[in-house]
Amino acid sequence: MTTTEATLAVIGAILVFWIVGAYNRLVRLRNDLVARFAAVDERYRQRHVLLHSQLDLLSSALASAAPRLDALRAACQQAHAAREHARARPAAAGAVTSLRVADGILADARSRLPVQSVAGVDLPELNQRLAASDTALAFARGEFNAAVAAYNQALRQFPTVLVAQLFAFRAAAAF
Repeated sequence: MTTTEATLAVIGAILVFWIVGAYNRLVRLRNDLVARFAAVDERYRQRHVLLHSQLDLLSSALASAAPRLDALRAACQQAHAAREHARARPAAAGAVTSLRVADGILADARSRLPVQSVAGVDLPELNQRLAASDTALAFARGEFNAAVAAYNQALRQFPTVLVAQLFAFRAAAAF
């Protein structure tokens, strides 16, 4: 083997090891993103259960607000469907964007409901649990957003962007 062949073999080996390392880094960052979404998914699931409890409690007490309750039920179902879709592909930008939009619609429907003015034994405790659930969800979304930012930043770095394009890594969406 000549010196030129040995040099080319070393350069080729370095290039292959670098590509493997960049690929593994992108896979690790994407897996971290998926793991962070699992916490977001769990918080959404818990809030969904609490919202259904609130709806059951309010449906008997607020007969006059039936259209608003129906709107909240529909928004809950839409958010649940978007969560199921995002759970299947948490790194897909469209799925997370759909969940973000559904969550905004749900927040709007929740804001139109007069839940503080209804007298009930379980309602203040349920409202506190919902507030705590919203806080935990915001924290989990922040963790997910940090993982998305790290993943997307790795996709934009110059040499790694070539590996990302080669293996079809796509940017993820944040909340």
